[in-house]
Amino acid sequence: MKQRIYIAEDDGGIRELIRCTLESFGFDAFEFPDGEALLNQIQREGTVPDLVILDIMMPVKDGLETLKELREHGLTARVPVILVTAKDAEIDKVRGLDLGADDYITKPFGILELSSRVKAVLRRSGGTQEGPEVLSAADLRLDTGRVEVRQGEREVELTNKEFKLLALLMKNAGIALPREEILNRVWGYDYIGETRTLDMHIRSLRQKLGDTAENPKYIKTVRSVGYKFIAE
Repeated sequence: MKQRIYIAEDDGGIRELIRCTLESFGFDAFEFPDGEALLNQIQREGTVPDLVILDIMMPVKDGLETLKELREHGLTARVPVILVTAKDAEIDKVRGLDLGADDYITKPFGILELSSRVKAVLRRSGGTQEGPEVLSAADLRLDTGRVEVRQGEREVELTNKEFKLLALLMKNAGIALPREEILNRVWGYDYIGETRTLDMHIRSLRQKLGDTAENPKYIKTVRSVGYKFIAE
């Protein structure tokens, strides 16, 4: 079965170009003029696409608003999302990644770059061939099949990126992972400059787990390197 991709873009010409490109690479692609139309379609169907492409600048409901709504609902909380941004819109890229976007592509872009990013995101997300895993450490239990984290008897509510970040750290328990590697494997882009995306997610994850940087139970900061999950 072909993988289904939804495209929300207010420019009809660009929207058609993206659709035709994706269809030429074997995907089923569907166009929407804004985020609200895309969300309404998902609600009507009751199912989610394999990937969503959102232009940030759209009327009615823009890409960041649409992304936020996708991440706040269980049905679409972990659907892969690629943002389309304007050139040099660094703040929009960072905000989008913080909200849980999986990657971004900057206008103007080529068809080969677009198809490459789409395929890479699908491989990293639901398109990966890895089977479900259950990871346990201390009082934490992370189930990649159920997409669930439990701390003792309590379920811990995590965002898409927080879940992926914790899973990566737990899979590599005891190993200090460099910041650049974490960003590349969780966010899918190379670390550039002084973005605090990773630090903010680590801080949020610690708060939800009742952990602290000063007296860590789960996540330890490794100075000048990155972070590691504390192995017992």
